[in-house]
Amino acid sequence: MRNFFYFCHKVGQMNDYKFQVDFLEDAKEFLDELEEKARSKILYNIWKARSTNDKELFKKLKDNIWEFRTKFDKVYYRLFAFWDKTDRIDTVVISTHGLIKKTDKISKTEIERAEKLRTQYFNEKAKGKWKHIV
Repeated sequence: MRNFFYFCHKVGQMNDYKFQVDFLEDAKEFLDELEEKARSKILYNIWKARSTNDKELFKKLKDNIWEFRTKFDKVYYRLFAFWDKTDRIDTVVISTHGLIKKTDKISKTEIERAEKLRTQYFNEKAKGKWKHIV
């Protein structure tokens, strides 16, 4: 998955973005399992969402949970995410996990999963057990 790591490396070095993006293990595994063209389109959209306010690419779902949205080849790809604004230098969006949808509707279970991963992330971060991937 060379493109994924290249993307992550470049994300950390760009100066014209609104936020950095990090991926939890479930999100990385989701991206690893996709075909290269779909993965490339998703990563391009994430890169684009970092510098634009496009609700078709990145939108709020509920409270603290957001989603990166990509439609490619008639398939909806979603990566759930939340904001980490605790660092005074960089704002980071943490992607929790992804899924493939045949429709545009998101289940409550997936949002709850993202909320659980968000809570776990901040608990681990408070204990000094979590480090950014990039």
